Order: sequence, then C-alpha cells, then structure tokens
Amino acid sequence: MSSSHRLIKALTRQPVDSTPVWFMRQAGRYLPEYRQLRQNLGSFLAMCKNPEIACQITLQPLQRFDLDAAIIFSDILVIPDAMNLGLGFKENEGPFFAHPIRDKAAIDNLPIPDPEDDLGYVMKAIQLMRQSQSAVPLIGFCGSPWTVATYMVEGKSSRNFACIKSMLYNEPTWLHSLLAKISLASCHYLHAQINHGAQVVMIFDTWGGVLANREFSEFSLRYMQNIVSYLKSQVLTCAVPIILFTKHGGQWLELLAATGCDGLGIDWTVDISQARERVGHRVALQGNLDPAVLYASPERIQTEVKKVLAGYGHGTGHVFNLGHGIHPEISPEKVQVMIETVRQYSLVYHQKEKIYAS
Repeated sequence: MSSSHRLIKALTRQPVDSTPVWFMRQAGRYLPEYRQLRQNLGSFLAMCKNPEIACQITLQPLQRFDLDAAIIFSDILVIPDAMNLGLGFKENEGPFFAHPIRDKAAIDNLPIPDPEDDLGYVMKAIQLMRQSQSAVPLIGFCGSPWTVATYMVEGKSSRNFACIKSMLYNEPTWLHSLLAKISLASCHYLHAQINHGAQVVMIFDTWGGVLANREFSEFSLRYMQNIVSYLKSQVLTCAVPIILFTKHGGQWLELLAATGCDGLGIDWTVDISQARERVGHRVALQGNLDPAVLYASPERIQTEVKKVLAGYGHGTGHVFNLGHGIHPEISPEKVQVMIETVRQYSLVYHQKEKIYAS
C-alpha cells in the first residue's frame, strides 16, 4: 500500500483531498451478511480462528460502503486466549475466561504467546486480506495491556472492576508483572501483524477511563507507551502509523500524544475543536461521532456529521470515525448516510490543501 492513500496521509498529517472515514467494529453484528454467516458457522471465536472466514468478514463492509480502511476481524482477547486462560463468549453476555488470574502464581505461570504459532491464524487472515482485491489500508490492532488485564483478572466483563482494582491497590507489584507480560506479548503481536501486511495499528484502551488520574498514568499509559516505543524503535515497524484510543480519556490527551503515537482516537464526550487546539499540532485525531446518532433520522445524521467536520475545521489530520464501536442494532442504510455526508461535506475543508499539493 502506497503512503499516498488518504488514511495514511491524514494520520501523518499530510494534505488530503477529503477526510478519510472508517469506523470501529465496522465488520460485525449490524450487517445482515455477517449475522447470516455466524448463524451458519457458529461461535464468534471459531470465526476469528478461521483465516478465510475472518478475511471474508473483514471484506464485508468494504463491499457495501466507500471506506478508507479495513480492520482485521479479530478480538482484543486473543492474546490471553493464547495464554491458556480458556476464552469463551456467551450470547448477550460477552467474553469470559474459564481460568481468571487471581494470584501471583497464576501470573508467573503465564506463557508469552508466539504470534507466528499461537496466533498464526491472525497472521494468515492478514495475509489473505493483502492478497485480496481491497485497495484500502489494513488496520491491525490489540487491546491495551490494562484493558486486556481487566478481562483476565475479572474473568468477564465488569461494571465495578472489583477484582482488578483490589489487585491494583493491594498487590500493585502483581499487577505490574501481569501488565508487563501483556505488554511484551502485545509488542510481538503487533510487530508480527505489520510483518504480515498490516499498514496501520491501533491500541484499544477501552477501560482506561475507569482509572483515577494517577493510576491511569501508572497502570495504563505506561504500558501503551512501552508498545509505542518498541514499535517506533524497530526498523520494520517504525514508519507504520500507530493510533491510540482511550475511551473516556479526554482529560489525558496531552499525555497520550506525548507517547509518540501518530493518531489519537477520541470519543464523543470530547469537543473535537478543543482536542485539536490541545494536541492537533502533534498528532492526528480520529473520531468522534456519538454512535447513538446513527439511530436518528438521515437528516439529523447529516447535521451531526457536519458538526464534527466543522469542529475539526480546515486542514489535514482528521480521520472521521465513531466515538466508539457501532451498535449492533444500527441499520446499514444509516451508515451509508454517514459516509456519504463525510464524502460530500468534507471536501471544502481540504480545498486549500489541494491547491498547495498541485
């Protein structure tokens, strides 16, 4: 993939002809073709571990919509699954682990997965995507060490994070040991994804926003910094754009930008114009339409999309996205309205760039 693609150019803050657009969870449950495939094939995890199926699902939104990126169909919990914790998914409940981490011995016994072997199905899916007819960049990803650790310790999704916060405050050295192992595994995992063809990588810090201010720096930011620093230090990966996304992390934009990442995802609780004033001279910004806007009428969707575009304003460095993943009940027709609005109304914000680049 040439660096001339508008997504790569926007992430590196080079002039573009229009604002690139993709959205989190764009391959998934809101698409009827995905639901049909899952009905025929069974479990979510089985689909993730079948490279041909994962590639097919990755391509589904590209066959419907004019998007500027594909994101490989996988899950942030494949690393702890490869650590032998017994990952499963319950319908309408989400992920769970048969063997959650609750003591130092369990942490000490965790293996570091080999991405080429233990996670080879992800690498094969990436290879298949690069061999497909898709002309857009492919995004690889992982979860932040903190976010992945929440599931490993809690054993499932949580509302109050009682188990991991108890570990954080009572046995912080245990938690640091766990986070260090996840961080190392994530470095190897993203490096392998890039080696097999991912052209952008993203780190999803879904639960960073549940931490207090000092704890965020110590237990989440620190380990995302480790991953960014590692990728930026390697010959193979140093030029590949890295996006960080901390849900409900608007108060930490300056700290996140200082990691050396190329782009920051922001959720809908952040004013994008203020975010640009704070960090837009250092990183690109990705976001930040409230996913719930897509329940609205086409006219209201257009209005809200235009507000996001106007909020960022003129110039490059903006990747249009939702402020979090798309909801499974959303109609694909509403998604089409969103994308067409970005295509139509973002042009005016790049006219001067087009002149300068010509």
